[in-house]
This record gives sequence, C-alpha cells and structure tokens, in this order.
Amino acid sequence: MKEQQSAFIKKTALELGFEYCGIAKAEFLDDDARRLERWLSKSMHGTMQYMENHFELRVNPCKLVPGAKSVITLLMNYFPSEQQNVAAPKISKYAFGEDYHTVIKEKLKQFLHLLKVNIGEVNGRGFIDSAPVLERSWAQKSGLGWIGKNGNLITKQSGSFFFIATLITDLELNYDDAFVKDYCGSCTRCIDTCPTDAILPNKVVDGSKCISYFTIELKDALIPDTMKNKFENWMFGCDICQDVCPWNRFSTPNTEIRFTPIPEILNLSTKEWNEMSIESFKKIFQNSAIKRAKFEGIKRNLKFIEQG
Repeated sequence: MKEQQSAFIKKTALELGFEYCGIAKAEFLDDDARRLERWLSKSMHGTMQYMENHFELRVNPCKLVPGAKSVITLLMNYFPSEQQNVAAPKISKYAFGEDYHTVIKEKLKQFLHLLKVNIGEVNGRGFIDSAPVLERSWAQKSGLGWIGKNGNLITKQSGSFFFIATLITDLELNYDDAFVKDYCGSCTRCIDTCPTDAILPNKVVDGSKCISYFTIELKDALIPDTMKNKFENWMFGCDICQDVCPWNRFSTPNTEIRFTPIPEILNLSTKEWNEMSIESFKKIFQNSAIKRAKFEGIKRNLKFIEQG
C-alpha cells in the first residue's frame, strides 16, 4: 500500500508540472532548530521579525499538521527562456512571470484533492514560502539535492532555479534517502561575487546584508548608505550567487505558461520605470510578485541604484 501510494504521489507531482518530488519522514528537525536559533540570535534576519515567530512550527511538522507522518517536497523550475534587456533595471528571474505563490498554491490544492479522491481521507496541508516550513532542509532530507554555500538547494541535474513547495500529510509512505553529499567542493564563486558580502563561510547567509532583503523585505524609507555602489543595478531581488554557480549551467527553461515573462519586466528602461504612475504599476503587476515591494519600494530602489 505504501509503495503504491508513494508511486501515485510522484506520478501526480509530474503531471501537475513539478520537476522533482521527494518524500521524507515527518520528524523534529533537531540540527536545524539549533542552526536557526544561532542565526536569529545574531540578527541575520534584519527587520524580518516574522522569522522569530512560530519557532516550534518551523522545526516540527507535527505542530503544523497533527498526526503528520510524511513531508512531501516538490520542486518547480522557474528558469526563464528570455533575458532582460541590458538597459533594464535588474529583476530576479523568479519574478518574471505570474506570482509563484498563486500558481503553486492552486497546484497544491489540486494535489490534495487528487490524494483524497484516489487514496481516501487524507489530512494534509500544502505550503509555499508563506508559512513556517524549512523547505530546503526537507528537500535535502527527501533526496532532492544539497544546500549550497549560497543557502540555495542545488540539484545535480538542473541547478537551483526552483521554487520549493511542501506537502505535509498523515499518510505513511515510502521515504527517500537523504542527500548526504555536498558537490560544491572547494568552489567559492557565490561567496567571492556577492557584492554585499552576505554569504559567509559554513553555508551561512546573513539575510540582513542580502540585496534581496534590501530591495524586497526592508520597508524603511531609505536604504543604508553603507550599501551604496553595491547593488549592481538590481532593483528587485538578486540572482548573482545563482548566476555564477557552475551547477546552473544545467538549467533549462521552464514549461509553465504562467511563468511567461511580463514584457515590461524584460524591456522597461530606468527612465520608463521612473515615469510609471501608481495606476500603471498596479495594473501591470497585479498578478506579479513585484507588488510585494510596493510602488513606493520600487521607486526607492530605483533612486538608490541611480545614486550609485
């Protein structure tokens, strides 16, 4: 029964457009709990106070889903087939198309429905980046890849341009072996090229120094002057550490139609961004992750990168 159900889950994952699916036993993440505590104690989360909340939920899946027995990890490719115009302010590739939260939430809802129809009464919840789940740890535990020096999950076959979704259920399934090897080796490209020195040794990323943090998460009216001349024209997010990773030479364009790049993201110049009205912003990016930074945040980011 476990074997059949596990096979059905992996088959369904592929049919719903996920490239990879791994299954791990739901258990307390002891090592991760200690690492997270150390990271928070050093204030590497900056102003992201939500990272301090629900600590127990982050490290214990049974707190999120009572009776949880399995954690299913799903990867969805977002590597785009098109590149931005060189004159355009840089935007992280994950935000080129429709907001991934919306796209993947719908797929997770469909996934749970199919489980209930084909297996029976299943208690479970799907998560995509908006709940206290340590997705990368579960991905590694379920055999999908290793966590690189830049903090991203890396797969040997396709690199790291993936969204990670998690499905926690009370189904007892066949569990995949954890991914134990580290194929980063002596490579330090991500560390060497990070302009803000956010990537530290021992696979620690200081979130409070990351360009993505400043351009998306930081809600202050001003970006600290200490970061001037370091953003390299990144207006929303940053892909530097992934772009230089040798494993991403294996990245291939995604096939999800809803991740088709919004033309304005690829082509608007800095001047056109600066002249954009709030009405146009809301209309163009109503279904985009870019709206997370809000109109005022984008204007602030533009002004900052223009200054240096």
